Amino acid sequence: MELVCSGDECPDGVQVLTAREVPLGGPRAMTVRRTLPNRERSFVGAWCFVDHYGPDDVAQTGGMDVPPHPHTGLQTVSWLFTGEIEHRDSGGVHDMVRPGEVNLMTGARGICHSEVSTPATSILHGVQLWVVLPQADRDLPRDFQHFAAPEVEVAPGARVRVFMGSLAGQSSPVRTQTPLLGAEVRLASGTTWTVPVDPAHEHAVLVDYGDVTFCDEPVPQHALGIVGTGRGELTLRADTDARLLLLGGEPFDEQIVMWWNFIGRDHDDIATMRADWEAESERFGQVTGYEGKTARLPAPALPGSTLRPRGRLGR
Repeated sequence: MELVCSGDECPDGVQVLTAREVPLGGPRAMTVRRTLPNRERSFVGAWCFVDHYGPDDVAQTGGMDVPPHPHTGLQTVSWLFTGEIEHRDSGGVHDMVRPGEVNLMTGARGICHSEVSTPATSILHGVQLWVVLPQADRDLPRDFQHFAAPEVEVAPGARVRVFMGSLAGQSSPVRTQTPLLGAEVRLASGTTWTVPVDPAHEHAVLVDYGDVTFCDEPVPQHALGIVGTGRGELTLRADTDARLLLLGGEPFDEQIVMWWNFIGRDHDDIATMRADWEAESERFGQVTGYEGKTARLPAPALPGSTLRPRGRLGR
């Protein structure tokens, strides 16, 4: 279900992006539903990657086991609805991802990490998000932030956990390099909720479950509904009990190359990052304590053609 927009924006409508299924961590890995990046759009604010997975019965799927792999030019944001994931990174961090607790990892010049669902997990269900870093911040040091976001009733039938930015009087202390919003929203059946937002931001809704209408347009389960700047408030309606993520941010107008787990500015950037990872360069460091299926993920081969930069609207 898609709305094809004319011009550069959808000021009066909702652009709906359906998800495609991809393996996480290579072939025979768990399957995730990816809505960003998309051929039609690269970013919402600086949000550049949205993976949604589960609920998966770990006994049937094997759960999550992603060996050490690299990142550059971005921040990873891990958010769970159900289950538990063990995080290890080359910054020396060993922590858990649990429902309602956000983990933000900064991998600017280079970092690597592993993600493994724990033995205590029977059902795994959550999202993995990336935030692109501006060119000026591409060499930030490795960093890790953790925040347990309280669930608050902000209106009758509407409960939120704000894990980034501010919404409905709730705020997160998590630091970001560009203004961003990230919140889990639960709506009771029959609820219509209108919330003030920054009109300088674009916003998106990822529907986990339920019949949801976003700014008068239905957004199917697992899809991403997007509106442009210029709205001072957003209206969400749930015809059944529903849960969704609300994302937003200032439009990100730089062009980037996103390839595998790297974000650069041109083909040569990516080629250098890949070569450094394959050479086990100190640029990415080492993950200690991971005891999974393989020591590290090898980088795929570069394509035969030149990688071209893309802007926020996919061109």
